Amino acid sequence: MSITNAAYQKCINPDCGAEFDCSESFFKCPQCGELLDIRYNWDKIEVPKKLSDFAKRWASRKNRLDFSGVWRFRELLNFCPDKYKVTISEGQTILQQNDLVAKYVDVKPGRLYLQYEGLNPSGSFKDNGMSAAFSHAKMVGAKSCACASTGNTSASVALYAHHCDLKCTVFIGSGRIAFGKLSQSMDYGAQTIQIAGDFDDCMRQVQDVCTKLSLYLLNSLNPFRLEGQKTIMYRIIEGLGWEVPDWIVVPGGNLGNSSAFGKAFYELKQLGLIERIPRMAIINATGADTLTDLVNNKKLIWNKGKVNNKIIDDYYADLTARNFSPHTCASAIEISRPVNLKKCLRALDICNGVVRAVTDEEIVDAKAIIGKYGLGCEPASAATIAGLKHLRAEGVIAADERIACVLTGHPLKDPNVTVNYHKDKQGEFSNPPIEAPNDLDELIKLIK
Repeated sequence: MSITNAAYQKCINPDCGAEFDCSESFFKCPQCGELLDIRYNWDKIEVPKKLSDFAKRWASRKNRLDFSGVWRFRELLNFCPDKYKVTISEGQTILQQNDLVAKYVDVKPGRLYLQYEGLNPSGSFKDNGMSAAFSHAKMVGAKSCACASTGNTSASVALYAHHCDLKCTVFIGSGRIAFGKLSQSMDYGAQTIQIAGDFDDCMRQVQDVCTKLSLYLLNSLNPFRLEGQKTIMYRIIEGLGWEVPDWIVVPGGNLGNSSAFGKAFYELKQLGLIERIPRMAIINATGADTLTDLVNNKKLIWNKGKVNNKIIDDYYADLTARNFSPHTCASAIEISRPVNLKKCLRALDICNGVVRAVTDEEIVDAKAIIGKYGLGCEPASAATIAGLKHLRAEGVIAADERIACVLTGHPLKDPNVTVNYHKDKQGEFSNPPIEAPNDLDELIKLIK
């Protein structure tokens, strides 16, 4: 099967709709500058008749692709031959049913699940996308790559670039990255360039650099990266016994995950592999709440792809005029100009979604609850639980609905937030160390 026949790239702008072979490498439509999608000719792909058929691959774990939580579902992202597929055993994640966290958000026992992506090789969900994007990079013969990052992307790109023997450069904002994440990109051998600016500045610069130097861009503008991130939803369905949840709750940020998830469910429904599409809630931080404002207040919608660009342009012009820079303890979602905004609007349309924003105080409290009763996570992950608490209080989500919250990264990604919360008694659930004399009797008194 030729790649041209199985999959192709298509501009999401309905007034353009340009199509390109997957053997070409773009991060935007070369005709109109809009985002690109990966589309499939499903009649040319042997897709299993039911999702549970993918479970058979657990019996062949010695096969490197079957062991991958991304490529185990390879028919659903069939854009390159197997010989190019890159894997370092990403996607070995778990879906944890958690009644204690459920109690915190007023959800009935047995109905809340935490999809823990911190178990990926680099410690975050990004590895799902990088497995797919680097497969495409390998297929097109890329030799050098780059990304802008708030942390997790740089760690994942550096790890996969090292595995694929590609030169790697990451751009980070000045003082705007968690050290736990920065340490990874340095340790994995990436060239790290710190720009005097925030993530949005880095994102603008990396696009220009990649264009001028013909580097392979690995931010979520890259449509192949989002194909890998679709598999997070497949694994949630797998963890629920091949059933679809009622709600998916996901952090906002650059909106790659929410965009990928919406596409995943649309395709599964199109293929007849699911009977219904779950609803989606996207949770931002109040210090970086562009999506919340645009959707809830400016009433921006997908509108069959005919998005009102004037609303976006005016909004971004106002950010520039005010010299606005986002600020939140959840560094992974500290983004004010999300590059996947329009694809996210499509996902909200597909999933009948809602958008909310939560404060940093709510995020760190929720993070402490997840740490105490769950698996621990980075601050951005905890936005899901903080947002779910709001949506339960509003009655948008019912107590007996089945809910899957995506925890995007490992708690050691941003240990400073955790340590400061507890040590400095910043919240209701702080658990600071107790100072004690070097005396046995006094120590026994404390432990009693």
